[in-house]
Amino acid sequence: IRSNNHLISVNLPKFQKDMSHNYAVIMAGGAGTRFWPTSTTKHPKQFLDILNTGETLLQQTYRRMALVVPEDHIYIVTSEHYTDLCAEQLPQMNPDHIIGEPARRNTAPCIAYAAFKLKKRDPLANFVVTPADHLVTNEAAFVDAMQTGLDATSDRNVLLTIGMTPTRPETGYGYIQHDQVSDWSDRIKLVKTFTEKPNLELAKTFIKTGEFLWNAGIFIWNANTILSAFERDMTDLYNLLSSGWDMLNSEDEAAFIQDIYGRLPNESIDYGILEKASAVYVMPADFGWSDLGSWVEVHEQREGDNLGNTGVGHNILMFNANNNTINLEPNIAAVISGLEDYIVIQSEDRLLICPRSEAQSIKRFVGDVKLKIGEHYV
Repeated sequence: IRSNNHLISVNLPKFQKDMSHNYAVIMAGGAGTRFWPTSTTKHPKQFLDILNTGETLLQQTYRRMALVVPEDHIYIVTSEHYTDLCAEQLPQMNPDHIIGEPARRNTAPCIAYAAFKLKKRDPLANFVVTPADHLVTNEAAFVDAMQTGLDATSDRNVLLTIGMTPTRPETGYGYIQHDQVSDWSDRIKLVKTFTEKPNLELAKTFIKTGEFLWNAGIFIWNANTILSAFERDMTDLYNLLSSGWDMLNSEDEAAFIQDIYGRLPNESIDYGILEKASAVYVMPADFGWSDLGSWVEVHEQREGDNLGNTGVGHNILMFNANNNTINLEPNIAAVISGLEDYIVIQSEDRLLICPRSEAQSIKRFVGDVKLKIGEHYV
């Protein structure tokens, strides 16, 4: 629930169905470069309270998933550099459930690694995969969608993704085109095509057809089904991980993973598996989702002043300034005059000022800062 654009925790009842084989995998390894200068390599986006809700994005995600599956069934996959941050922000977690990757290898290896570990723990493991840094404002609808998906995949060899009902012709999201409704659920549809971020004209066409959904990057399947897909379509990845089956969930696992992880392909789950598989389904949903992929999306989620500026604090004076995204530390006194549609972000000794239209260029800016100014600034 939102109040004055802030999230409020809702104590939802746990589902009474058997959840003994249901799990959640939270992917929390991203570098968050599009949120520089607030997000840095040492402390990226998922560990920040971007919207001033009182919780970091990781903490929000963990709490949401604890409404869907037992807390002891939640795992986090992150960079080995962030395992301590995860443990610090989630002290209630079993440390053995925080999985550190020795190298970034995109989402396919991350999911395969988690799937092997879950299958080793529970041969009937059935799980949700979700990013750690997305926003969900309707938690009741989210829980309902996750439970419906878990019920569907628990005894079916299908790969299920969640598609968000689009509200605008967004060019920053991937799209999923759906076909007819499945013969086993009136909420779940067969996937026809996946399309990466389209141009504006194509996005407008997608919206008009009514057949396209935003790809939320949330997946549901059972471990046996997704591992079979890896064995078929990413055989080298499957063979490398399966060679350490006896070492998984044991004291020998860390050494095995250190040895082989750098040899795993750097591939996304979308390209590596979903675009090749046949039994791929999508469930349309609407639970107030945003991937918070840029400062522009943060701007859209925050309450603005009467001129559309967001993030304006007590020590910031605005003159002839409209629709700006502001993030300054509380001890900074600032005057902003004559700016329109700009991003002004300050964090410690780092400052970003650029047009909101260049928000997608921040990742490139960070590369330039690292190269020309100094690595310690990023």
